[in-house]
Amino acid sequence: MSKAAGPHPNPSAEGEGFKGFADRILRWYDRAARVLPWRIAPGDRSVPDPYRVWMAEIMLQQTTVAAVAGYFARFTARWPTVADLAAADDADVMAAWAGLGYYARARNLLACARAVVERHGGRFPDTEAELRALPGIGDYTAASVAAIAFGRAAVVIDANIERVIARHRLITTPLPMAKREIRAALVPLVPEDRPGDFAQALMDLGATICTPRGPACAICPVMADCRARGCADIDRLPVKPPKKAKPHRHGLAYWIEVQGKLWLVRRPDKGMLGGMRALPGSDWSDVRPRESAIASVDHGFTHFDLTLALVRREAPPKVPGAAAEGQWWPISDLDAAGLPTLYRKLVDKMLEKHG
Repeated sequence: MSKAAGPHPNPSAEGEGFKGFADRILRWYDRAARVLPWRIAPGDRSVPDPYRVWMAEIMLQQTTVAAVAGYFARFTARWPTVADLAAADDADVMAAWAGLGYYARARNLLACARAVVERHGGRFPDTEAELRALPGIGDYTAASVAAIAFGRAAVVIDANIERVIARHRLITTPLPMAKREIRAALVPLVPEDRPGDFAQALMDLGATICTPRGPACAICPVMADCRARGCADIDRLPVKPPKKAKPHRHGLAYWIEVQGKLWLVRRPDKGMLGGMRALPGSDWSDVRPRESAIASVDHGFTHFDLTLALVRREAPPKVPGAAAEGQWWPISDLDAAGLPTLYRKLVDKMLEKHG
């Protein structure tokens, strides 16, 4: 890491400056906390609802706050308790999730809600170990729910917190190896009296001040002893491993329309977009289809990019691979089908093109 010219503090690893870290973070949070629909504001004596905390954390995985807010409001209005969600129809939940991506989270959401009802009488357990034993809850989510909902002194580390600590301590070890150093640096900083607020304060700091590009160091509450302050290449922290090129796959989707209705199938429960309604089609492979498409879309998944081409077909029995359990869906009411983003983009392009 190169450094800009000018004075720069150089505190020792456990110098006096670090001892007030949590106090400074919390004082800043008390006046600058983001207002979020799943959050209890600092100073509010209301008791956090573990169901809402858990719901938000699952939705926020690999997704932005802006994208989640509307889904969170709709889910909690339709299924206000974990028991309501546990009793919901799988198809309804998957349809309500459509567009939020990473659909395995929706399946885990249902599995976890049902486990909470069946194993714990509809009450979320309050320890990290018990939370981790629930479907779809890993180390981060268990720590987050334990700290925010139950006041446990858990060590919560998401991407924002990772960035704040890596910069504050000038941890230059590349990820994922740096995770151990980041955790070790954070453990002694967690306050026992406000662990949930502390975790959320660090999240807010990373989201609004210690941003990935061009952090606003001048107004950071812990800038005085931040070891990366003044580094010309501070944006590089935390150091990430080189990105691997993603493979590109191709597939066909079939447009089968009869009297204003479209033939939709439900994808297998396991695999990409599992359990979601979709257009019937071919497998996805490295081979580019030879058929002439009437529309196509490009879509990025975590581990590969996909070009999905749309072709017309006749009635379902004549379509290779069409699912027997498909259904005719009114084109005028496709919003209610809950198509995932990939297929929704393709349908919208088709409707726009052919009116």
